[in-house]
Amino acid sequence: MATQVQNLSATGGAVTGSVAILLRLEGLVAAGASAVLYARTGASWWLFAGLWLAPDLSMLAYLKRPCLGARYYNVAHTYLLPGVLALLGWLLHAYALLPIALIWVNHIGVDRLLGYGLKYSDGFGFTHLGRLGKREASTSISAAQS
Repeated sequence: MATQVQNLSATGGAVTGSVAILLRLEGLVAAGASAVLYARTGASWWLFAGLWLAPDLSMLAYLKRPCLGARYYNVAHTYLLPGVLALLGWLLHAYALLPIALIWVNHIGVDRLLGYGLKYSDGFGFTHLGRLGKREASTSISAAQS
C-alpha cells in the first residue's frame, strides 16, 4: 500500500504503464470511428476543419484562474457533452447536430491519443495522462526507480 501511495505521489495522480497506453488507444479508436462516421454524414470537411479546434476555446478560462480553466477545459474535453448533443440531434430530428458532435468526439480522441488528458487545478500541464512539457529530473528518477 505504501508503494502505491509513493507511486501516486511520484506521478502526480496520473495513470501510468498499460493503463496510460489503453487510454491513448481508446483515444485513437474514438478519433478513427468519429472520422469514419463523419465521412458517412456527407458534411463538409471545411466544417470539420473550421470547428475542430473549437473545444480548445475553453482554455481561455485559464486567463482567469487555473482552477476555473481546468473546470471549463474538462467540461469541453469529456465525451459527455458531444454524446448529449448527438442524442439530442437524433431525438429532435436535428440531424445537423450529428456532424458537430462527431467533430467534437474526434478532437477529444486526438487529444487523448497525444496525451492531453483532463486537467487538474494545479495548472494546464497537470493531466490525468501525465505531466505535459518538460519533466522534472526528480520525477523522472522516481519513476525510473519504481
